[in-house]
Order: sequence, then C-alpha cells, then structure tokens
Amino acid sequence: MTDNEKKVLLKAREAAEYLRISLFTLNKIERQRLLIPFRTPGGHRRYSLEMLNQYLEENRFPTNHSRNQKERR
Repeated sequence: MTDNEKKVLLKAREAAEYLRISLFTLNKIERQRLLIPFRTPGGHRRYSLEMLNQYLEENRFPTNHSRNQKERR
C-alpha cells in the first residue's frame, strides 16, 4: 500500500460503495465495532482505504462458514 492510499479518506457513501454494501449495512458493521471511522470536527464519518482493505481481508472467510464446512465432512 502506498502512502497516498493511507492518506485517502472516504465519506460514508463512498466507503459503502467501495465495500459494495449499503449504508445500512455499513452502519450495522460500525455498531458491531468492526469498523471505527474517523470523525471530522463536524461529526462526519471518514474511512481510510487502509481501514477498509483491512476489514475486507479479515472478513473474507467468516469463521462460522469454515466451521460449518468442517461439520459437513
């Protein structure tokens, strides 16, 4: 990841589009504390590309899915 990617901050709608989810789902993920956005002085949420990519990587293979696959064998 380049320094420029670390500095890019996305608005909530842009972050949802980047993750290919709805704003409702983005809010749900935040309530679960899986993503913690930066807040502007005005209270607006901002997300770094680094944060979003880390979330995608950590949630690529949910643990329940892999557990269910093992139980089926």
